[in-house]
Parts: sequence; C-alpha cells; structure tokens
Amino acid sequence: MSVPVRLDDLEESKGSGTPTFFAFCGGQTMANVATAEGAKARPMTGEEKKVIFASSLGTVFEWYDFYLYGSLAVYIGASFFSQYPETTRNIFALLAFAAGFLVRPFGALVFGRLGDLVGRKYTFLVTILIMGLSTFLVGVLPGSASIGIAAPILLLALRMLQGLALGGEYGGAATYVAEHAPHGRRGFFTSWIQTTATLGLFLSLVVIILVQIALGKEAFAAWGWRIPFLLSCILLGVSVWIRLKMNESPAFKKMKEEGKGSKAPLTEAFGQWKNAKIALLALFG
Repeated sequence: MSVPVRLDDLEESKGSGTPTFFAFCGGQTMANVATAEGAKARPMTGEEKKVIFASSLGTVFEWYDFYLYGSLAVYIGASFFSQYPETTRNIFALLAFAAGFLVRPFGALVFGRLGDLVGRKYTFLVTILIMGLSTFLVGVLPGSASIGIAAPILLLALRMLQGLALGGEYGGAATYVAEHAPHGRRGFFTSWIQTTATLGLFLSLVVIILVQIALGKEAFAAWGWRIPFLLSCILLGVSVWIRLKMNESPAFKKMKEEGKGSKAPLTEAFGQWKNAKIALLALFG
C-alpha cells in the first residue's frame, strides 16, 4: 500500500457536523476532501477532461499488459514449462501469474512513497516504462527448450516487475486525478479510473482474437502468441508521449512550494495511530 502526502487534518466539517473523508485507491491515499453541502455540479473543464483521459488511458494500457499473461497462460506454460505434463505446466504458469498480484502491495508502497517525494508525473513515467518493457521482454524471452531453467526464472522476474509497476500505477492514477478534481467531485472523477481494469482486459482479448484470426491457430500456438506482448511497445510509446505532456498536480506543487510535503510518508501514515487507523478502515472496513 502506498502513502499520501498529508493525513493530519481529520476533523469534522465546521458548522455542519459532516465528517471529512479520506479516499484510499490501490494503496495510495488522497488528500482529505470535505464534500461541501449544496455544492453544485458543473461541467468538466477541458483541462479536467485531459487529466482524466491521460490518466485512464495509461492505466488501461498497463492493465492490457498485465492481463495478456493470464489470457495466454496456456501458451506460456507450453513454452516456459515444456518439460512438465500439460496440467503441471498450466499450474506453474498460473502461479507465475499470481506472483504479479502478490507483489502489487509492495509496488504501491514503493511508488507511492516515490510519488510523495518527487511527484506524481515522474512516478507515472517510471511505472509505465517498467510495465511496458517487462511486457515486451516476455514476448522475446526464449523458452525453456532454448535456455532451460533460466526461462521460467526470468519469466517470474518479469511478472513480478509487472506487478510492482501496476501496484504503483493504479493508486497513483487515482491520486493524480483526485488532486486535480474540484471539491465535491473527487468521487466522480476518480471513478473513471475504476473502469480501466475492465477496458484493459477487453483490449487484451480483442488483440489476441484478431492476431489469432490473422495467423491461424497453429501459427498462433507456435509463436504468434508473442505478438500481443510485442505490440505493447506501441502502447508504451503512446503512454510515454501522453505523460510527458501532463503537468504535476496542483495540490502536490502547492505543498512543495509551501514546504509541507512529507519527508517520511510511510512513517507518518503507518507510524501514527491517527493515520494508521484510517488506512486500516479503508483496507478492512
């Protein structure tokens, strides 16, 4: 899980008795938001639409990379665990898939802290680069028939890198969008990030089906399953280009300018009970 910049102002909204809420998304906490009573909904500005689109699109691409492995686990098992019976190699392939999920909380911790220290924009660039390059390398990684036991070991390492990147990406995107959103609209703005997992899965399935139709089942099983992984380099280029054009979130820039940024976000979030109890409530409540 990752940590926000500040969590030290939990209090009730003055005059209304309405509690202030903290939102936790993918392990990163966002700045506290008091939903103003009677706040009037307004149309999104062009800049707000750009922020949501850029953040969501990059996260869709990351989910695409992540879900490719699960959708193609049968072919991956045959290539990287070919010395075992079919059932055993499929189990090993799925265990490697599960490893990516297991390390996601650690990715949230690592990149959440990095985002609080150096900024959301640059952390975004790091996570998308790690995810894109790891996915591309899966597509060119030799199988166990060529390099033996090194093949599944390298595959597992790449899967763990994907999990780390996604752990930091998902919460980082929600935090970035929330810090651009106006008061009373953060829940709506960040809800767009929740659609990215489904869209990423859908995109991966569409690409797999199209490649399989184009090549035929035999060619796809032999080597064509690697093409969707290789195509991730195109998505990586688009994502990096988009994120280089993004600006740092105004909330983070303001805190940096005022010297209010946290120097030890993990310690502040989990080392103080008043903050830790909010994290526990978000996780298990």
